[in-house]
Amino acid sequence: MANTTVRTERLELRPVRDEDIDRILEYRNLPQVTRWLLRTQVDPASFRTAWRRAAADPDDHSMAATLDGVVIGTVSLDVVDGMGQPGMPPRTEAHLGYVFDPAYGGNGYATEAVTAVVAYAFDRLGVRRITAGCFADNLASVRILEKVGMHREQYGVGDSWHAELGWVDGCTYALLAEARHREGPPPEHPAASMPVPRAQ
Repeated sequence: MANTTVRTERLELRPVRDEDIDRILEYRNLPQVTRWLLRTQVDPASFRTAWRRAAADPDDHSMAATLDGVVIGTVSLDVVDGMGQPGMPPRTEAHLGYVFDPAYGGNGYATEAVTAVVAYAFDRLGVRRITAGCFADNLASVRILEKVGMHREQYGVGDSWHAELGWVDGCTYALLAEARHREGPPPEHPAASMPVPRAQ
């Protein structure tokens, strides 16, 4: 990941650097941001340690989204083994999440960055499936996931604990590599999916 850079029309996505952490913390602990994250307020020292650990993990492909050199958000991408029986190919699935500075909201930056990371996961990392989760009431996150082509596979009624709201509904979204350019929702499947970390 050290030399990976992804450019979009307006943004540059690159690995998170140690000097980015203070900037990320400027918005990461804002109430309007923590409201929709599983991990609400974070301790700066622990947060920095976690990002350093992620930078050393070959399966962590998280990136900072920068606009004119300023970090405006992060997109996390963790490559993992899927669920299956022995003999299954390794590292075929990725868990997606994101956190953006609300000061830059309403301009499509998060959608642009997430779209680029999804393409990177499929085209350069070779994953076959990407998953993400969010609280059902986090409509901004739902819109991003649907704009990048992900489909809701699971709707959990009262399955997610929210510190302010109590038990609320949660959603799991996913996208298969072969379904990226296919129109319409995927076929219905009777089996429920496993829960994944909420997009953050």
